[in-house]
Order: sequence, then structure tokens, then C-alpha cells
Amino acid sequence: MKFYDFLRVIAVGIIWSINGRIKYMNRDRIPVDDNYILVGPHRTWWDPVWYAIAAYPKHFIFMAKIELFKFPPLAWLVKSAGAFPVDRENVGPSVIKIPVDELKNGKRSLIMFPSGSRHSDELKSGSLLIAKMSGKVIVPTVYQGPVTFGQLFKRNNTVINFGDPIIIDRKDRLNKDNIAKYTQMIQDAFDQLDYEVNPDWVYTDPKREKK
Repeated sequence: MKFYDFLRVIAVGIIWSINGRIKYMNRDRIPVDDNYILVGPHRTWWDPVWYAIAAYPKHFIFMAKIELFKFPPLAWLVKSAGAFPVDRENVGPSVIKIPVDELKNGKRSLIMFPSGSRHSDELKSGSLLIAKMSGKVIVPTVYQGPVTFGQLFKRNNTVINFGDPIIIDRKDRLNKDNIAKYTQMIQDAFDQLDYEVNPDWVYTDPKREKK
């Protein structure tokens, strides 16, 4: 068993004991024979783990802030889980190069949050560029569940819903109009997936709620 698979077993056990079972919707929409970019609205710090578990047996890489890699034991752990470092204050070409290379030549897919932050609603174009350069589809996904630590213990209140793949035409230049077109497609997919799970559900950012 690879260490990634071992970590998944541990994570599933912890989640089941604290939060109960997770409900998965429309997993048949996930590509089976190719890598892809799984994107979702970033609603809590643990939703990358939820997404990776939901899409198993596919393995993933994901971006993590560079500060997590400064402590060697933690750096080893997050690297083993598929993370690669991103310096948010000084973003370099590796942010694009690493995932594009893995998507094209490796066996792992990419988990990415187009907003880049749990406290932003604005979708950025990084996932579009990676999809265009790699030639891989974007799979929109939503998480409805606990967004604070205390809510985790209410059990059986988490749903992951997968959408139909979105293809970025490699002939399309990522100019202002095309970026707007594709980001709107992604946002519309998020909205539809949320509606499929619960038409009345509304995400509230805990940080904004405190203000």
C-alpha cells in the first residue's frame, strides 16, 4: 500500500468517527481513464481532504502555502499527501509547470480552488491556464457540510457532488472575454451542483459572519 493510500485509510477512519458517513453524488461524472482538474469553491480548510477521499482511487496533487514546508517533518507529510509549495507573495512559474507536467505525464490529477482562498468569491484564471496547457478537463465539484470545527461533530451532514467535465478549447486564447466565459461556466456549474444537493443551502463564510 502506498503512503497516500495509507493516509486515506487514516483520514476516512477519523472522518467516520467524528463526522459520520459522507454522501457522494454523481461520481459517474468523473473521468475514469485520464487525469483531470477537480475544482470547487473553497469553503473550509479540510475540503481538499474530502474531495480527495470522494474521488478515490484517483490520486491527487494540490497546492499548499510554502510556510507548511519550512518544518521538515510536516514538509515530508504534506509532500507525501501530494502537496507542492506555493509562495503566495512571490508566485513563480512552478505553480503552473508542476501541475501541467503531472497532468500530462504522471498518474495524479489536480485539486484546485479557483478562488484561491476560503474568504474570496472571485474565480481566478489559474485553473483555466492549467487545463489549456495540459489538455485536461475541469471537473466542477461542491462540498456542503461543516465549515467550522464544532459542526464536524453533528455527524452525517456532508455531501460531495460532482459535475459534468468542462472542456477548455486549446484553440481559445485566454483573453478577457474567454476567461469571463469559462469562469462563468464554472460558477454556473457550482450553483447547479449546490442546487442539486439542497436548493435552500447557502454558504456563509465564518470569518465574515464574525465581523
